Amino acid sequence: MAPAGGLTLTEAGTQVPTRAELAERYADLTEVLRRHAQEADAAARLPEEVFTALRASGILGAAVAVEYGGQGGDALLTNRLIELTAAADPSVAIILFQHYAVSSRISEWGSEEQRGRYLPRLASGEWIAASAWSESGAGADKRNLATTARRTADGTWLLQGAKAFTTGAGLADVYLVLAQTSAPADGHASTYGSDGQTFFLIEAGNPGLFANTGMDLVGMRSSATGFVELTACTVDDSAMLGPEGAAVRIIAGVRESGATLGAVSAGIAATAYRTVLAHARRRGLKDQQAVRHRLVDLAAKVEAARALVDASARRDSAEPGSTTLYSKIFCSQISEEVVQESLRLLGSAGYLHDHPLNKLARDARAVGLMGPTNDLARELAGASWVTP
Repeated sequence: MAPAGGLTLTEAGTQVPTRAELAERYADLTEVLRRHAQEADAAARLPEEVFTALRASGILGAAVAVEYGGQGGDALLTNRLIELTAAADPSVAIILFQHYAVSSRISEWGSEEQRGRYLPRLASGEWIAASAWSESGAGADKRNLATTARRTADGTWLLQGAKAFTTGAGLADVYLVLAQTSAPADGHASTYGSDGQTFFLIEAGNPGLFANTGMDLVGMRSSATGFVELTACTVDDSAMLGPEGAAVRIIAGVRESGATLGAVSAGIAATAYRTVLAHARRRGLKDQQAVRHRLVDLAAKVEAARALVDASARRDSAEPGSTTLYSKIFCSQISEEVVQESLRLLGSAGYLHDHPLNKLARDARAVGLMGPTNDLARELAGASWVTP
């Protein structure tokens, strides 16, 4: 909410905390994340201590309304929390991003029954949510889904198919699954998603849902990104999120929300900069003008990324949806640049396999590949410039 005077408020009517205030508030959580980040990356799984800290911190409820036990935060708050988490461990940040995204979709499109069932659990940390949209053969634009949902004779839905690159697979308690429920209208053009697609909320305990975290990723290794298989998965109408066939409208509204994966990249860039700045101070390198100037350039890039993330969240530009897309494209590129320049400044000190910046370099690359991928984000942003 944007009240008079330009301050950004949460639903509860309080000003959104600054980055420094949030860092202090969640210091215990981020300390746990930092302490386990390297070992979690090596093992490709998060230790239970991380989940215990995550659930107990209250951070999972930031995107949920106060009446359901959450913080009632807007995109400015959730983006800053994603950035803060990414600065400690990007793998946890993308799990959190998906949790916020599903929480928001339930808040916007869920029935009263769905809100009452899911939002309190998602806010308290009892449950974690994940999105299962992507498929190996569907392409980044989600227009050629193989996963289908059809009505059976008894009125239930039968889902069949498989999802790939699902963050939080095997960890989530509820999945937001995208399925084709009818054929798209002839001649209908869509850039992201298609007519005839529907979202379903499917709980992990459904016997027709199988999660597999077997993907051996280069980066974001402890994000539990893997496959979700749907085999004779049966649900009733209570699982359908939004109207039947309306998924394309729900997807179109996501970029207008101001939530951006650019926040993950901003957090990565900030940590890379702080790491190399500390190195320069220890080694006395700040006395060298060339080093100081390169550090200033890195600091400027971090601030620019943060500013664009905040601009996306405020949604006060001429085209808020495009600003959100720009933030993902720009920030993911900036984070890779900042990490690589930081490694160059470290010299041989950064040429060890287990140096934290090498993990960040792999994690930074991943953001540009997440949906919508950077190339698709460019297509989505540029579509409005094309005259029909």
